[in-house]
Amino acid sequence: MTLLYTEVEEELRAAVRDLLADKASPSAVLARADSAAAGGTPYDAELWKALARDIGVAGLLIPEELGGSASHEGGASAREAAVVLEELGRAVAPVPFLSSAVLATQALLVAGGEVAGELLGRLAAGEATAALAVSFAASPYAPPAPVATLGEDGAVTGAVTGTVTGTVTGTVTGTVTGVIGAEAADVLIVPVRLSQGVGLCAVEAPSTVQGAVRVATVASLDLTRPVATVSFASAPARIVARAEGLELPWVWEALARGAGLLASEQLGVAEWCLTTTVAYVKERRQFARPVGSFQAVKHRLADLWLEVVGARAAARNAAARLAEAPAAGPLGDEAAVAVAVAQAHCGAVAVHAAEECVQLHGGIGMTWEHPAHLYLKRAKADQIALGTPGDHRDALAGPAGLPAPL
Repeated sequence: MTLLYTEVEEELRAAVRDLLADKASPSAVLARADSAAAGGTPYDAELWKALARDIGVAGLLIPEELGGSASHEGGASAREAAVVLEELGRAVAPVPFLSSAVLATQALLVAGGEVAGELLGRLAAGEATAALAVSFAASPYAPPAPVATLGEDGAVTGAVTGTVTGTVTGTVTGTVTGVIGAEAADVLIVPVRLSQGVGLCAVEAPSTVQGAVRVATVASLDLTRPVATVSFASAPARIVARAEGLELPWVWEALARGAGLLASEQLGVAEWCLTTTVAYVKERRQFARPVGSFQAVKHRLADLWLEVVGARAAARNAAARLAEAPAAGPLGDEAAVAVAVAQAHCGAVAVHAAEECVQLHGGIGMTWEHPAHLYLKRAKADQIALGTPGDHRDALAGPAGLPAPL
């Protein structure tokens, strides 16, 4: 296993970066944030279409036989998805890649079956976008119990463990809070309670089923990634998978793998903040000399550079371990430890880098016109998403044979 970027990964990075430079410049992202604050559309549909269809990022984790590009024989994997997230973090791009191409896709991959395969094919082709109807703040170490219930049709009775053969339908009722990507989703992937056990089902977007599904955007710290409350009122659904008991294996795996890849987005945020700040202090002059020539500023940026290098190693290790793990099987101990290490470290680094960016930019860094505040908000929101750093440190205590932090 190598943590270095391959030639293919660098080519993918160049393609994504060029597109984002053209379509998601800081001024464009700020303008969209202003529009969203005034009630406009938070996500850039045209940018997402170009990323998903033209570059093919929507299918990076989906197997080739389902129309994606993932393969254990030289195809795409979590490593390529991590590279895309690095670039999206550098641009704080308002696209639903994490919610659709990572979280929802991972849940469907673990679930398997005919319905999941059909949905994954649509996602890989860029024909549809999905969202996992689970709070973005949910921890992979304590997956939330389903808050929605499914009233089944007469096609199936009793509990069925595993994937579902054929089309089994029902209606979903309930409310889920803190969902990301719901506004842009064509399909909502919903964990539900069944009469016996739990299940995972697919609900078409509100535009298809009028009145049965309502998506209400709520105030969010991160203006480039809004959260929403999703309400279901007897919404028609197809059952993707069922299991006995109360555990949600599909959700746990999706949250854990999503947390590991989120570290790469946090790395991208930190890298942009460091690079931009270094360039600024070289040009900004005070007392007839560049601000960056002062020793105190040099020390702060040198310390930050070391933190970012460590974050890159942790994020790359998590991506590499996830790439080695089976797409639909258990994550495995090594991958789980790599995910916990990456999240315990990268979240704090991204926040520190964004804070230094705002402060060392001086007065301009505090203004709405400068994009620094978008990176600080994204870093803060990511830090408490998919498990806090404390959650991940607690998870590391067991394998290390240490008492959990107080």
